[in-house]
Amino acid sequence: MSFVSIQAGGCAGRRGDASHVRLAIGGQNQMVYLPTTLAQELGFYKEQGLDVELQDFQGGAKALQAMLGGSADVVSGFYDHTIQMAADGRELVAFVTMLRFPGLVLATSPQAAATVQRIEDLNGKIAGVTTAGSSSQMYLTFLLTRHGVPVDSVSVTAIGSAATAIAAIEHGKIDAGWLADPSFTFVKRRNPGIRVLADLRDETGVKEAFGTTTYPSAVLYAPGEWIRANRDTAARLARAISQTLTWMHAHSAEEISAQTPKSLRGEDDALYVEALKNSMPMFSVDGLMNPEGAGAVRTLLNQSMPKVRDATIDVSKTYTNELVNGR
Repeated sequence: MSFVSIQAGGCAGRRGDASHVRLAIGGQNQMVYLPTTLAQELGFYKEQGLDVELQDFQGGAKALQAMLGGSADVVSGFYDHTIQMAADGRELVAFVTMLRFPGLVLATSPQAAATVQRIEDLNGKIAGVTTAGSSSQMYLTFLLTRHGVPVDSVSVTAIGSAATAIAAIEHGKIDAGWLADPSFTFVKRRNPGIRVLADLRDETGVKEAFGTTTYPSAVLYAPGEWIRANRDTAARLARAISQTLTWMHAHSAEEISAQTPKSLRGEDDALYVEALKNSMPMFSVDGLMNPEGAGAVRTLLNQSMPKVRDATIDVSKTYTNELVNGR
């Protein structure tokens, strides 16, 4: 998306000398959103002259609702929401990309591992997603459709993330559900017999599940109107996240873990480090959106969401790399 002809606007609001930004996160305890928190812990927002208020929500759909309702300025959520909202005639723009891959794992409960061995076996079963309308539900719909399973034959329920998702899986409340790290690594260690139906943490797993080698997911996005009015603030947010990604790739999993709040990494530091090592391939190295990846997201949405398939959408207007590039 081009903002070249648009003049920089004012800031989002000030506390002292820093621009104040209300940033809604679609599940702060999920590793997929870790750069958003690390930028705060490492002082990169502050270095950019930002006072960032992190708001934690149970899923990306809830974070999106908060922004649309006016209680947040920016969302740390999945990129596909910008395309979904474009189909509704709303202009949302991703302006820095944190993940090259979705980072989620679709795993069975221990109780269902023997009977649910592939996506096709979900017919007539119960599947868990973070929240209704979330990206995880869209991924589930796509996989069911791709594997010839009628979507309405699967009962879908919201299980949240972290502790609530772990409980739903381990107690057999669902037959399969989406988990992000560190939750997946925790569940797998305690229940080695669970079966992985789709692993979206690296290129191999994403290609197997989606048929593409890149699928950008976690981003910062905001209404185009907000970005135009607060261009300088948005650019500083993009720089803080890009700086965080560079820092992450220059440090070990142990060093990254040490900078992560204890409330997010849990009691078992070794497990969190293991989860980080398993998930590092998903993190972008430069914060830039891959145009081919953006197209892959649109293609997948076309197959799983009729409203997107039937809409006229210019995908290039759902993201911009200009702020990351400093233009």
